[in-house]
Amino acid sequence: MYLRKFLSVFITVLFLSGCKSQTQVQPQIIAEIEEIEIENVIEIIEPEFEVVSIVILQADLVVTEFKTVIKVTNPNDFALELTELTYELYGNGEYWEGNTARESMQIPSASSSETVFVFQMNFINNTRNLLNEVIAMRQVNYIFKGKAKVQPDIQNIGPFIMNYDCRGLSEVKRRAEK
Repeated sequence: MYLRKFLSVFITVLFLSGCKSQTQVQPQIIAEIEEIEIENVIEIIEPEFEVVSIVILQADLVVTEFKTVIKVTNPNDFALELTELTYELYGNGEYWEGNTARESMQIPSASSSETVFVFQMNFINNTRNLLNEVIAMRQVNYIFKGKAKVQPDIQNIGPFIMNYDCRGLSEVKRRAEK
């Protein structure tokens, strides 16, 4: 009886081992491919501000009118638009005028544009020294500084705010006769 069980188990094992499959299991390699969106990086270089001239037009001893010509140079390969310009103007270290200009100024790519500001200054609020310089038609040290709101001419790029600071000397010139 033991021999019979042993033989039946032995024959079963032999039979099953003969039927063993030689199939090898190949490891599945799943390559994950991430979609990477490469965006074009656009470098925007701030425009350069330059005071071309500040012409002080001597009107009278109390109120004097002057005009400032500002040149804005765009070093970029695309146009820029100045949509707002906040400024402060100082003469010989004294505050003259401050305001915000909201007239749009177009600056073509790799080019320059100029704009003119006309101010009136009341010498009552300034020291006598500055008035004497203007009366004597001498040069006046100026500072023209502030912030500009700049809109690049590029789709989906919003405006940015930049600071500027121009300093130099201006000659005092008489008002042209009308």
